[in-house]
Amino acid sequence: MTVRLETATASDIPQIIALMREFAEYEKLLDSFETTEERLQTALFGDGRVAEALLAFDGERAVAYAIFFPYFATFRGQRGFFLEDIFITKDYRGRGLGETILRRIAKLAQSRGFERIDFQVLGWNTPAIDFYEKLGAVRDDEERHFKFTDDAFRDLAG
Repeated sequence: MTVRLETATASDIPQIIALMREFAEYEKLLDSFETTEERLQTALFGDGRVAEALLAFDGERAVAYAIFFPYFATFRGQRGFFLEDIFITKDYRGRGLGETILRRIAKLAQSRGFERIDFQVLGWNTPAIDFYEKLGAVRDDEERHFKFTDDAFRDLAG
């Protein structure tokens, strides 16, 4: 397996969207998948971009991706990346690609003076949980994830 890991470019948007859709299907969340090429283009490459992406390629085919963005953990006073997505297509799992991607993100974070990577995992996704714990990630069962979206967000914003 000769897979290369690259920083995503605007021309990669269609392949990222395809992988995101596959990830949504894997997580049983395809019904809530609404991301468009335009929205992803703005988030990753537009003025005031808010996130970054890595893509793994086997030849010209994208086989994995990660999307992450900077954040600040107030209580610890630490800057870091929040890993929004990491996904590896089925045929490429178990070959070390996930670890390679995470190590690249960690090195990038460290080069910017960041000290951590945070992320969330669906509770049923034991293969991912086991993988992260094997690499030394610490589980925090005390925190709960909340979000304001759609009507709740619009109501809050007034």
